[in-house]
Amino acid sequence: MADSGAQVTLQRPVEWGRDHVRGGGPGAATVLIYGDYLCPYCRRIRHVLERLCNAVGDRMAYIFRQFPNERAHPGATFASRAAEAAALQGRFWEMHDALYERPPPLTRDHVLEAATAVGLDIERLARDMESDAVRTRVDEDLADGRRNGVTVTPTIFIDGQRYDGAWDFYSMLEAVERPVGTQVQRTARAFASLPAAAALVLIAAAAAALAVANSPLTDLYRQVIDMPVGIGAATVRLAMSVGDWCSEGLLTVFFLLVGLEIRREMTAGALTDRRAAVLPVLCAIGGTLAPAAIYLALNRGATAPGWSAATSTGIAFALGILALLGRRAPMGLKVFVAALAVVDDIISMLILAVFYPGDFHALWLIPAGAAVALMAVFNRGRVYAGWPYLVVTVALWLCLHTAGVNAALAGVVLAIFIPTRPAPDAGPLLAQAATALAALEHAQSEARAAPEATSAEEQEPIWDWASRNLSAASQRLLSPADRVERTMAPWSAYLVLPLFAFSATGVPLAVDLSASGARNVIAGVVLGLVAGKPLGIGLAALAAVKARIAVIPDDTTLWAFLGAAALCGVSDPVGLLMAESAFPHGNFAAAAKIGVLAGSIIAAVLGVLILSVSPPPVTRATP
Repeated sequence: MADSGAQVTLQRPVEWGRDHVRGGGPGAATVLIYGDYLCPYCRRIRHVLERLCNAVGDRMAYIFRQFPNERAHPGATFASRAAEAAALQGRFWEMHDALYERPPPLTRDHVLEAATAVGLDIERLARDMESDAVRTRVDEDLADGRRNGVTVTPTIFIDGQRYDGAWDFYSMLEAVERPVGTQVQRTARAFASLPAAAALVLIAAAAAALAVANSPLTDLYRQVIDMPVGIGAATVRLAMSVGDWCSEGLLTVFFLLVGLEIRREMTAGALTDRRAAVLPVLCAIGGTLAPAAIYLALNRGATAPGWSAATSTGIAFALGILALLGRRAPMGLKVFVAALAVVDDIISMLILAVFYPGDFHALWLIPAGAAVALMAVFNRGRVYAGWPYLVVTVALWLCLHTAGVNAALAGVVLAIFIPTRPAPDAGPLLAQAATALAALEHAQSEARAAPEATSAEEQEPIWDWASRNLSAASQRLLSPADRVERTMAPWSAYLVLPLFAFSATGVPLAVDLSASGARNVIAGVVLGLVAGKPLGIGLAALAAVKARIAVIPDDTTLWAFLGAAALCGVSDPVGLLMAESAFPHGNFAAAAKIGVLAGSIIAAVLGVLILSVSPPPVTRATP
């Protein structure tokens, strides 16, 4: 899934011998600023930083790196070079303060006057400013900033992590002092920013379920998973087991995010261009048909329904492994795997809806269709409030569940109709936010000037008005669909999927393999994932390339492509859900789940080995 809130880490850590550091020392909290001496916001936040330094003392080190925005602030580069030239005379911080204290504009004469005021050798300063050393130093800071994603000033990094919180004194003080709550939050965000964090949590949940299910706690585990939980009044009550709530209830959130990702890829992603979309689409189809064919070649009769368990690709696992491989996995290959997994998700949802509908009651599809139509009306009418969609989605979920269709598919329907909005014009939003903040600043200034004449009741309306305007401007930056995805993605990755994995993966490994067909189920699923997936993907890619309707990504070698195809054999909770759906009763569901787990592990190892020995990424010339 898309990353909705990745933590940006400082690429080049603080270098105590090179960087300009004020206060603190090794072990102190570091506040690093990429700044511009002509940036009005840098000038404002400097007073907050001075207050922080006075409050925290040696427990904080303030580091400044140059990021002059010459296009927005002509003369900023000249000022940055002057500060770096002053550093060669041991007066960086004196010149730094003098440049910020002098009101703009900062002309050449103003800079030289500031240098004279702090006692610098002006002739040496002029020579040093034109030297290669000073020019290189400013250019290096600029390049470092761009590698860290810096586009505006000031950009703040606290203890090596980009600070995206509020710039007021108390918010930054909490970030610097690191109370327990802040440290926990920072640690959680740092872990969540790891490329494979979601996959690691999922693996941990599955491993915990396997450990519990094969320990003396297995009876307790089964009692909890099978425990009925009902909602509603006594006369009209919806009751399902904990496991069913996880697979059909919680997975609605996961399918919502899958639907949003599919929608994004089809409108603005890898599936918009025909030639770019053909390859992952055909490979996803091949990667579904080949595992199913291999499974069905080994299984007939009662075990045949398990063919779908070998068809699902786990996007979180596959992309997580590719991320861990670093440069061995080129960007084009990651985009291909992501697009393939999106198409694979569509196929998986169709398989669940068509082949495993349960006790089907067609009449309930009529109100379900009405709910879908109502969502379409909301979307067409540009209803941006969330609660109408939520109410109708709950009704749709109930209708699908009663009809015998996996109700988690309601999440996909919701994803289709959540409204989007055109990107806003930043100018009016900037004016709105600036007006609100200027009004607050004016009110605060008046309150300080005449505290006895300004009551709290008089201040409250302006604060409420400003808060509403700032909130409106902030919310307009994201469409409702974007807000839903950013809000729900962490819940899906770190709660929904792990809970489902824990409820679905607790399979006793002591399966009765002597039972007729059990070994064939395991062998069919394992071979489908390990051999069928890469075979189907490879043959589909070969046919598409030979027919000249698609091309392999430019930066991808043949071996790297084969390694990625093998990684697509790593399944996910949807594969476990298909195993449960295929075998709702009996011993075969456990056998199919063991096959999914074993096949995924083998496919992961095989994919990593192939990618590890593949040549480095290449960039082919475009004819």
